[in-house]
Amino acid sequence: MQFQLTFLAAVCASILHMNAGEPEAADWTPLFNGQDLADWTNLNHAKFSVTNGVIHLAASSGTLATTRVYTNFIFEAESRALETNYNSGLFVRTGIEGKPFPPDAWQINLKHSALGALLHGRDTVASNALPAKPVGEWFKFRITVRGTTATMETEGKQLWKFDNLDAAAGHIGLQAEGKSFEFRNLRVLETR
Repeated sequence: MQFQLTFLAAVCASILHMNAGEPEAADWTPLFNGQDLADWTNLNHAKFSVTNGVIHLAASSGTLATTRVYTNFIFEAESRALETNYNSGLFVRTGIEGKPFPPDAWQINLKHSALGALLHGRDTVASNALPAKPVGEWFKFRITVRGTTATMETEGKQLWKFDNLDAAAGHIGLQAEGKSFEFRNLRVLETR
């Protein structure tokens, strides 16, 4: 009996320890309310709209950026391409100047041939490890930005870690790069 209680206590402690690092749902701030683009700024006339509770991107060029600036954070979202040879991206700690995009932005690539790669401007600085997703399939990811470090995770696995971010703060942005996309479940957790 003593062994069973000790074993049960160890299992419970392990479960609590595993979940201790995972933020509670109430700690997160939604970045999209499912109804409109409140708290977002459309830059360079990109064609973003809300359709069926998701952010819909029609083929265009530009950026949809948060009105708020973020420093250290965890950002989660889901995206899906709506046409073949797709291309889009997510900006972190980005400025809002530049056409069609900020020239030295930090971008997580959502291009079919480089899904998940980290770009600085046009240069790839952290390669991806993901095959292209089929058109219409949702792709969920988590990006953690803290100090000069950024990491990318999907399906519970870390794809890369980069330790040389040069932007201390900036906006989170969705990139329009000529292809149709949708985004949902966007949320952020500010950290220290």
